[in-house]
Amino acid sequence: MDALEVLREDHQQVLDMLTRLEATPTVAAGTNGELLGARKKLVTEIVVAESRHEAVEERYFWPAVRGEVPGGDALAEHAVDQERAAKYLLAALEETPADHPDIDSMIERLIHEGREHIDYEQNEVWPKVREAIDKDGLDKLGTRLAEAKKTAPTRPHPDTPSAAPVQKAVGPLAALTDRIRDSIGRRRT
Repeated sequence: MDALEVLREDHQQVLDMLTRLEATPTVAAGTNGELLGARKKLVTEIVVAESRHEAVEERYFWPAVRGEVPGGDALAEHAVDQERAAKYLLAALEETPADHPDIDSMIERLIHEGREHIDYEQNEVWPKVREAIDKDGLDKLGTRLAEAKKTAPTRPHPDTPSAAPVQKAVGPLAALTDRIRDSIGRRRT
């Protein structure tokens, strides 16, 4: 499958979750604990989806952009900076109680920055990728992305460098650790 189609499916999944999240009741509205718990569960789903997505991009997609797309270093660096900030936000959201007064603003930031990042990738990066990488190359890259997603980390690791060699070396261990933590904590991924 074409790499951009693999990424588009991820983006659409996240955009759908962000739309659902935007419609959830807030702490500021005095919402009860059960509804806030459901909201928090949706945040966890986003954390898992984004963690997997960003990990495979860092391992395979951004190195391809850097190596094959004219101006790819600048494109990738901007995206990786956005993703690094998102990892810190996702980690903080996961640790913040559902009824904490700051969670509303954190969620608003997640929604805004998530949409902004997806827009940047799809409208700034992808057209240049499509011009620079042929169909066969995109298909091979898409296969790598799809396979890597199956064993990617389920939690953000904001302090892990985003360089592909580091991600390829540390990613599998981080993913294993995440799955152990998910199992112990009964966190659904």
